[in-house]
Amino acid sequence: MNKRLLIATSVIGAFLVFAFFTEGLGNHAKSQQTKTVGILQLVTHPALDQIHQGVVQGLKDGGFTEGKNLKISYQNAQANQANLKTMAQDFVNKDTDLNVGIATPAALSLAQASKNETSTLLAGITNPVGAKLVNSLKQPGKNITGVSGDSPYAKQAQVFKDILPKAKTIGIISTTSDAGGTYNAAQMTKTLKKAGYTVKNYTISSTNDMLQVATTMAGEVDAIYAPQDNSVATAMKTLVAAAKDKNVPVIPSNDTMVKDGGLITYSQSQYQVGYQAGQMAARVLKGEKAQTMPVQTVDKGTYAVNLQTAADLGIRLPDAIVKEAKENQEAY
Repeated sequence: MNKRLLIATSVIGAFLVFAFFTEGLGNHAKSQQTKTVGILQLVTHPALDQIHQGVVQGLKDGGFTEGKNLKISYQNAQANQANLKTMAQDFVNKDTDLNVGIATPAALSLAQASKNETSTLLAGITNPVGAKLVNSLKQPGKNITGVSGDSPYAKQAQVFKDILPKAKTIGIISTTSDAGGTYNAAQMTKTLKKAGYTVKNYTISSTNDMLQVATTMAGEVDAIYAPQDNSVATAMKTLVAAAKDKNVPVIPSNDTMVKDGGLITYSQSQYQVGYQAGQMAARVLKGEKAQTMPVQTVDKGTYAVNLQTAADLGIRLPDAIVKEAKENQEAY
């Protein structure tokens, strides 16, 4: 009888050990399973493309590599609001583990489609509080966090003083339907007025309006500021051409717009904005709660210059700034 009991006990013990071991393997496999991340980008232009590249690299350096333990579902709405809604819903249907919104309209569409049940990471959102994406930068709530891409307004206003000392009237152009661009334009308007400039504001409803509005503006101002506005960035070459016809320089809000013909700027790296968002996304995939992670910003900036534009306009840029831009590969 004791022998039978001993055998039964041994069998039960072996079974429990096996069950514990296989459960452990199951849990380990689950923790190592492939994650799916949706990336929704508003439109194609260099600044947003750089953010996208940064997000992917940030995820990789955070431990999630596409094709290994990460699947990325990428969608580009090409500035179409209906596309944004459909694509955001597609991510919900695919049951993604996390979504990344590149530009404010993309982030809003993701948050609305998922009803905040899926974490949304912001990448390059100018004013996340004003857009009602988060409650505050320190305590975002709503299962949303990420990286804000606001401009260093005071530093950019100083660029006008340093490079264009005779300029008195500055034109600022933005898109009526772009909340981030409107906010950026308003903030720069305040900053330039405080610095003693007369500011004239102009708006477009779409890129189709750029040539006409830019031509009018170039005849009424000494210089132009192009804010972080998706339509303005998309039509940057048109803006620059119209302004150059009247020998008016365009100082934009970011480096990619300098590459498209803007004279000079001091701005954060758009790639770094995306990279930090990707790093934060990796932390969320590992278990951190998005709603408790403060929204980040990119503090460090660099100069970007367009030497060809400077030559065309007959403007001499300071040697120290040109040297710094060349060292950072931001001279075009």
